[in-house]
Amino acid sequence: MKDTYHREINYLRVSVTDRCNLRCIYCMPPEGVQWIPHEDILKLEEIETVVKAAALIGVKKVRLTGGEPLLRRGLDDLIRSIAGIPNIDDIALTTNALLLPFCVKMLKESGLDRVNISLDTLRADRYREITRTGNLNGVWRGIDAAFESELLPVKINTVVIRGFNDDEVVAMAGLTLEKPLHIRFIELMPIGPSNSWTTGRFVPAEEIMSIISTRLGQLIPAKKLVGNGPAQYYHIKDAPGTIGFITSMSEHFCRSCNRLRLTASGRLRPCLYDGHEVDLKTPLREGAGINEISNLIMKAVALKPDRHHMLDGWQDKRGMSQIGG
Repeated sequence: MKDTYHREINYLRVSVTDRCNLRCIYCMPPEGVQWIPHEDILKLEEIETVVKAAALIGVKKVRLTGGEPLLRRGLDDLIRSIAGIPNIDDIALTTNALLLPFCVKMLKESGLDRVNISLDTLRADRYREITRTGNLNGVWRGIDAAFESELLPVKINTVVIRGFNDDEVVAMAGLTLEKPLHIRFIELMPIGPSNSWTTGRFVPAEEIMSIISTRLGQLIPAKKLVGNGPAQYYHIKDAPGTIGFITSMSEHFCRSCNRLRLTASGRLRPCLYDGHEVDLKTPLREGAGINEISNLIMKAVALKPDRHHMLDGWQDKRGMSQIGG
């Protein structure tokens, strides 16, 4: 399945809930956001139908996101259903890992292949500050649980924020010297609440790379890891893990973008930073079949722009948790 710019579209990110157990400062305000009413959230069976329709026309990889996806009841049933869909060869999950120890075995047995874990600091006080409610020890228990259940490779997503956690990039990168963790530094994007305070806080990946190589040694290009992300990977000599950089702002990767996003409320979004969406929930609830949903997915693919326009600022009233991480 190709879009109008001849990019192969084979990756679907599915937000299973807009709810989250954290209140990260760059994602939502302290009081949280208005949750989508339960009846407006896609049912698990509806999500399964969308994935089946997408698989018919070329989607091979699915990532489950939120909000925090582990808050969604029946997630293991959904994973089991998706694992049984022909042509889907990879199922991943993005999580803050706090609930992972309590369900990781069940998710693995259902067919989950691997996890990405969000972690922006190694300091307990700073983790509490950035998440407003989180406990860093809980994240480490989740990381250990992922290794124990062999949800590999274990990737850590770190958003670098100047004046807040940019002094920790060496320590974060240093984790790759100790264990096979794959640390991915992500440039801060002006999305939702962060749009108003990104000025002066942005740290380009090039600067992060320079700091790490100066302190830890040469960054050697590494093979791309299993997955669908745009990160460029490196490793330090003899390190069991890798260091990745996602240059969403300084060097966009739109020319190779292969993804679509399904919001928890059933709207298919061809680009995170573009307002175009295609409603799938209404047709689903009106009895649309898989072929009709496939045609609507193709419509969304045709709307995919040539590139994002993040430098113009965030235009959507919703935040990341409401669209899907």
